[in-house]
Amino acid sequence: MSVKESKEKEKSLHFIEEIIEADLASGKHKSILTRFPPEPNGYLHIGHAKSICLNFGMAEKYGGETNLRFDDTNPVNEDTEYVDSIKADVHWLGYNWKEELYASDYFETLYDYAEKLIQKGLAYVDDSKSEEIAELKGTPTEPGKNSPYRDRTPEENLQLFREMRAGQHPEGSKVLRAKIDMSSPNMLMRDPVIYRIKFAHHHRTGDKWCIYPLYDFAHGQSDSIEHITHSVCTLEFVPHREVYDWLIDKLEIFPSKQYEFARLNLTYTVMSKRKLKLLVEKGFVNGWDDPRMPTISGLRRRGYTPKSIRDFCDRIGVAKRDNLIDVSLLEFFIRDHLNKIANRVMVVNDPLKVTITNIPEGEVEDCIVENNPEDPESGSRIVPFSREIFIEKDDFLEDAPKKYFRLKPGGVVRLKGAYIIECDEVVKDEQGEIIELKCHFIENSKSGQDTSGVRTKGVIHWVSQQHYVPVELRVYDRLFREPDVNAYEGDFLDLLNDDSLQIINAYAEPSLREATLDDKFQFMRQGYYVLDKESQPEKLIFNKTVGLRDSWKK
Repeated sequence: MSVKESKEKEKSLHFIEEIIEADLASGKHKSILTRFPPEPNGYLHIGHAKSICLNFGMAEKYGGETNLRFDDTNPVNEDTEYVDSIKADVHWLGYNWKEELYASDYFETLYDYAEKLIQKGLAYVDDSKSEEIAELKGTPTEPGKNSPYRDRTPEENLQLFREMRAGQHPEGSKVLRAKIDMSSPNMLMRDPVIYRIKFAHHHRTGDKWCIYPLYDFAHGQSDSIEHITHSVCTLEFVPHREVYDWLIDKLEIFPSKQYEFARLNLTYTVMSKRKLKLLVEKGFVNGWDDPRMPTISGLRRRGYTPKSIRDFCDRIGVAKRDNLIDVSLLEFFIRDHLNKIANRVMVVNDPLKVTITNIPEGEVEDCIVENNPEDPESGSRIVPFSREIFIEKDDFLEDAPKKYFRLKPGGVVRLKGAYIIECDEVVKDEQGEIIELKCHFIENSKSGQDTSGVRTKGVIHWVSQQHYVPVELRVYDRLFREPDVNAYEGDFLDLLNDDSLQIINAYAEPSLREATLDDKFQFMRQGYYVLDKESQPEKLIFNKTVGLRDSWKK
């Protein structure tokens, strides 16, 4: 490798990759093992996608592997529905895990670890109420005070903790706390609660347990049990790292290490599971996979591709400071990908009837339309062409300026894949509204066979009135009106965009009858669309993924 290549490689590495390469080079680790540890209390969103791409991507890059571990230590909010959705999302993004694991797999081991801390005099059972514990913790500028139960003997604590496990004490009456330092500048080190009593049915262990470990106790120890080499999480867990390291050190177990990166924040979007759940429960959206939601299932339903999300996550990189990413960047990547793979089809939203007078009544002709000019392998399809067609109303202007290249009285325009037509007559109703155009097609001007010598600068799309398929278009906009929703001090629901969904009844070429959920389409001169899961053969529904260009206006 040349000096130049070496320097370019160094520049391209983010800070976690630098750590991994140093660990591998020094022999600290022979291989790396990462993990993606979601809590199954909701659906994954685009922020989780960044973590998925980071953890699985680093493992792939360095020949390692990644575990999928569910942090299922809070049975009240967790459900197998969320477990199944998370697995589907990770697979959809293109990743496979080494092992599917659960924190609940380790409940017995974690319990043994807790007893070990008690026996070493490093944990105690506290009978204080939660309010009392919070008050005794002090403030960031004032040290905390010891609990009156802090000096219980290991024997007494062990007896009480075993009684907690046996269900002999009511919920909320006792907790187990690590005995660390009530004067630590890190508030989380002031004797954190590591076990609490909760009589709740667990989605995997049923009613076997009535005490459950808290995050700080379960997470680092689960990493250690699995021999995770690089435990990567977001910046809000920086204060937790000290607890993470303390517990591993005192328990004398495999020394997993935690590293933190900036979480993903997108404009016009919320990433809080709590807020997303509220949107669902209050009916502001139609479920977790509503195409306006930033969930992976919502993005998938809207027509996003795994590649576009992976490319976006790669582009924004891995930083040490939180920042706000413009959602237009995400839209750029899906637009760029769909441009390469989406078939171009003709759909008319606001129809104006055109009668082509020199085509006999009932005559139908096949026109050949290319599927995607960006993909030579995509081929073409046949679209029926007849005497009466629909075009978009805004593709005709009665009083057109000189450089208007679509249809106008006496003007010519090419119909996509068909003929050049010339407008001969404008038909209006009693109110003066244009209801029909009478045109004729130019002889020998058919696309691909044109010998007419007539030149046009405009091409417009159309559908046959005799053959069109009625479709419902769901056009989505930003879910919120302000870019930085999290900075708003009031109720975030006040910022909801009332116009985030528009429903349009449109007229489509008949090829769309064969559309599947996996197909991607560009509706010519409108945007990119995908078939929605609610579609029925008698009612086709298409979701707008993104426009042909960024048209958002504040």
